Amino acid sequence: MTLNAELRAFYEAHRHQIPAGTGEIMQRADAELAASGQTDRALAVGAQAPRFALPSVTGETVTLDRLLAEGPVVLTFYRGAWCPFCNLALRSLQQHHAAIGERGAQLVAVSPQIPDESLSLAEKHDLDFTVLSDVGSDTAKAYGLGFDLPDDLAAAYDQLGFDLVRVNGGHRRTLPLPATYVIDRTGTVCWRFADTDYMKRAEPADIIAALDALR
Repeated sequence: MTLNAELRAFYEAHRHQIPAGTGEIMQRADAELAASGQTDRALAVGAQAPRFALPSVTGETVTLDRLLAEGPVVLTFYRGAWCPFCNLALRSLQQHHAAIGERGAQLVAVSPQIPDESLSLAEKHDLDFTVLSDVGSDTAKAYGLGFDLPDDLAAAYDQLGFDLVRVNGGHRRTLPLPATYVIDRTGTVCWRFADTDYMKRAEPADIIAALDALR
């Protein structure tokens, strides 16, 4: 089963658990985001990847320049450990981590969570790749991915117990589009996936094919 087929199956199996009013708020917000043109504003293939310096789960500052000095980078943005679709996507990337490494690339995941939340996620899923915290979503914004949740959706997330104020270090409303970039050693974006639909993610097979094209 492909990752996106797995994500869809998860949604179909759990959609009945979402309260009707909350589901309507989520659907309306999803439609508004899709119509906003946000995907078109995401960093495009051929662009230079914005540099960043972000803390890892251990508190170490990781820079894009340092990563690129060792080879290509697969940079994936996710919403947070509270999002089950993100957890499925990260688990799938972990299953393909070795194949990515065999192609000389490093896999890096970025979310707006504070480092302690990212550490819990990395430990929970036994992630072997680098997980970074973009508190305030400045890096996501630099990549054209950051957007603000509408007030009613932010309130609905609070009611569902996601507590984004706490996990995002006081920044409740700003999240990144789910996105993945393949960046070559010169810092050029060679492949991109970005979508306003959080139930759609980059297929690991497509990421690996993009890395093969660099060789």
